[in-house]
Amino acid sequence: MTVSLPCLYSFRRCPYAMRARLGLLFAEQKVELREIELKNKPEQMLAISPKGTVPVLELRDGSQQQVIEESREIVEWALQQNDPHGLLDTDLAGANALIDQNDNEFKHWLDRYKYADRHPELSKLEYRQQGEVFLQVLERLLAEHTYLLGERISVADIAIMPFVRQFAHVDREVFYRLSYPHLQQWLKSWLAHPVFMQAMRKYKPWQEGDEVTVFSN
Repeated sequence: MTVSLPCLYSFRRCPYAMRARLGLLFAEQKVELREIELKNKPEQMLAISPKGTVPVLELRDGSQQQVIEESREIVEWALQQNDPHGLLDTDLAGANALIDQNDNEFKHWLDRYKYADRHPELSKLEYRQQGEVFLQVLERLLAEHTYLLGERISVADIAIMPFVRQFAHVDREVFYRLSYPHLQQWLKSWLAHPVFMQAMRKYKPWQEGDEVTVFSN
């Protein structure tokens, strides 16, 4: 039976795709990477995932195929295969609650803060302040220990960091003037982390016929 590498469709700047790539790297899972352009999504991706959002992971094992379309599920799959850094050795209920708050509340305000001109109901400042409610939660946690749930990286850190990064990059000067010293240091450390730097390596958009790009540590 022929076993092919899992195939990951990704877009470098999408925080959900960053989350998935971090999960795969920390799990030391090799995949075939297909970087896409959002304005020109490949037919191969749309055929297996018509919703057309990234990340998408296609598991290819002989005649069997499984498609994982959500970033959290990709991370979960990867770490269940291999978790050499113990990212799941944590309070998983607490981790999931934090990730839920990130995905269901913080992301809502992040989008409006980033694209305030598209959402005139509130000002950019007001959207930022709404997003800061979650930043305050993270700041309190990071005042107690190095990472969100302790002294080691957990699944919560890799799931949430890409979104905090995006929030900070809306206006870096403003973000680093805010009173979140522990969160700011946590983010700076992540931006310099070798695994994150590997996750953010640039690849040209995939086209049919290209040589396989193996994404791994």
